[in-house]
Amino acid sequence: MPSLKTFDLFISHAWDYNAEYYRLVEILNAAPNFKWRNYSVPRHDPLAGGAQLSEQLRNQVRPVNAVLILAGMYVNHREWIQHEIDLAKSYTKPLIGVFPRGQERAPLQVTTSVNAMVRWNTASIVTAIRQHAL
Repeated sequence: MPSLKTFDLFISHAWDYNAEYYRLVEILNAAPNFKWRNYSVPRHDPLAGGAQLSEQLRNQVRPVNAVLILAGMYVNHREWIQHEIDLAKSYTKPLIGVFPRGQERAPLQVTTSVNAMVRWNTASIVTAIRQHAL
């Protein structure tokens, strides 16, 4: 059997509402026949703040195969999440929007920026990553 591609992913999220981020990490870790590396910036391993943060985020996004956007957090954290969307676009990284569990709608700024919007479902998320990731 051929070896699986390992996807390098950045998950855009807000530390104040990181439960969805950790649930998404669990989903990806448990997905069958799926390997990935996490380039995100979790609360337990933060980057330096201030002026350095933008450059550090660039370094996190630059090497990835795709950026996942948790659509439910955009409204309350639009400044940083929009910055991460803009970074991904500047590097021509595919963007995959993920509806939070049970949510039917996503902000227009997210839906018009992403290559795909998927429901909170392991198969949908993994399929979108395989289809759109570099």
